[in-house]
Amino acid sequence: MAILPIYIYGSPILHKKVAPMVERPKDFDRILIDMWETMYDDDGIGLSANQVGLDLRFFVADFSLRDKKMERVVIINPEIISAEGESIEEEGCLSLPGIREQVPRAEKIVLRYENVDHQVIEREFSGFPARVVQHETDHLNGRVFTDRISSLKRSFIKSKLKRLAEKAASGKFAKDID
Repeated sequence: MAILPIYIYGSPILHKKVAPMVERPKDFDRILIDMWETMYDDDGIGLSANQVGLDLRFFVADFSLRDKKMERVVIINPEIISAEGESIEEEGCLSLPGIREQVPRAEKIVLRYENVDHQVIEREFSGFPARVVQHETDHLNGRVFTDRISSLKRSFIKSKLKRLAEKAASGKFAKDID
């Protein structure tokens, strides 16, 4: 088990759409353990593979951290097939330390994905879990939450984003940020 480095805004892998996984790596079980450990170590609720430098289309999320009646999930090759409604809530991100913004998202989505048992599932998510799923799926599509805010709001955090991108270019990770 290992805590993996979390890549920050400006790292090329965060701005690249990750291709669907056809085959899983032989060490996929170990990768999952490391991702869970990394996410919990940084007080996250979700973590996509590309946030830890892996060019793999999946993420982990633990909804039970917010609602004990919910579970943790591994979502492979997610595809949002429908979305409705809108809610605006504050979001943060392990890859954008120190930045939080109000982000519009669909209130309810239907997601098609594979689980760890290779089953294709279509599942409806609403409220907070829908927000987490959309946030992590955006990562796998090369987007971060600041891509979803208005250009005016983005202009207010432009200098913070620039500093993160400069740190990413110099090889720093989220744990290296003050």
